[in-house]
Amino acid sequence: MNDKLIKKKSAAFYEIRDYVMICIGTLLYTGGVSVFMLPYGLTTGGVSGVASIIYYATGLPVYVSYGFINFCFLILAIKILGWKFCFKTIAGVVSSTVWYSIWQMILCEGINTWPMVCGDQIFMACILGPIICGIGLSICFENHGSTGGTDIIAAILNKYKDVSLGQIILLCDVLIISSCYFVFYDVERVIYGYVMMIVCAVTLDTSTRRIHQAVRFEIFSRNYSRIADEINEEGFGTTVLDGFGWYTKTERKVLVCICSKRYQDIIMRAIKRVDPYAFFSVSNVTNVYGEGFGVAKTKLKDQKPIIVFATDDQILITKARDLLSEAYEVRSLSDIGCHTPLPQTHDTIEKNAQEKVRYINKYYGFDSFALCTEGERKTFCLLNKGNTYRFPSLEATTSFLLKNKQ
Repeated sequence: MNDKLIKKKSAAFYEIRDYVMICIGTLLYTGGVSVFMLPYGLTTGGVSGVASIIYYATGLPVYVSYGFINFCFLILAIKILGWKFCFKTIAGVVSSTVWYSIWQMILCEGINTWPMVCGDQIFMACILGPIICGIGLSICFENHGSTGGTDIIAAILNKYKDVSLGQIILLCDVLIISSCYFVFYDVERVIYGYVMMIVCAVTLDTSTRRIHQAVRFEIFSRNYSRIADEINEEGFGTTVLDGFGWYTKTERKVLVCICSKRYQDIIMRAIKRVDPYAFFSVSNVTNVYGEGFGVAKTKLKDQKPIIVFATDDQILITKARDLLSEAYEVRSLSDIGCHTPLPQTHDTIEKNAQEKVRYINKYYGFDSFALCTEGERKTFCLLNKGNTYRFPSLEATTSFLLKNKQ
């Protein structure tokens, strides 16, 4: 009971920390815009850039147009992407709006008169501003937040089109920065805007890469099983390897765990709780892909979507392949390395079929469909893109897959 309470408190602490860090990130981001960009008539990308252009053209405070535009985007995002996506985005938008208003109150010496902290060195402002903005954005993104705006547009388009988020955001930023020409009729300011966009992108990429660095634990302990259980209880996976201690001439087990660097202390505390004298090493790793980490962007030419038929019955596999061969690559259980019987612990064939496909998705990562029978009754269950469906026959299952190809 105490352990559960501790874990709930730990989860609450990290959730609160995320929101605090989002506020710090937006403080830096809005500070970079307010201190280094607005006084010099410079334009950045995103909604901040749009709000800046409106400010230059009409004198309307940045926080007013920034908050209004993002409010409209959030309503659209909630409808299309759901509340789960939007909670921390709302925090980012609200805190950014508040910080913009505070920066204006602190810095403005009169009506829309901003101090020029870099004197007449506009290029210095052009470098310092986006560096601070990039650091602020990286803090927001690392803590699952967002400043809204073009991020929301990118997420919505990415949901329906196979276009990367970076490409969408880049296109939006180029259009926004270019439009400042129609306010100042000054090509030089447009060029400064492009320079800032590049500096901010490089800073964001560098900061994010450092923050997103993963670590690899190698743990040597005679109490390896309890340590593995403790790490799993914290929500992280472990792998047990066979080893041999040459000094003691005895067989040993080695635990391997890879996690984001931000969770390093959680793993270390789990180890120390079980075995304060455990021997372990922690090393930095890069380019980690798979469950819980990034997705490898490498694309294979003419690669068909893979769907698993949860059986090794060659007659059924052949039939499914004949029906889906034009659109899908159908794999059997053996093809994905599953050589153990799938769980069937429920009272109905429908629930057992659902259990099978969820098991495959959880432990192997593939979408799949499964057949369960009970006397003359049979049912097919399909897990596709996170949703489950039930069908009376293989033909109905494959027909649905062909109509809703990934």
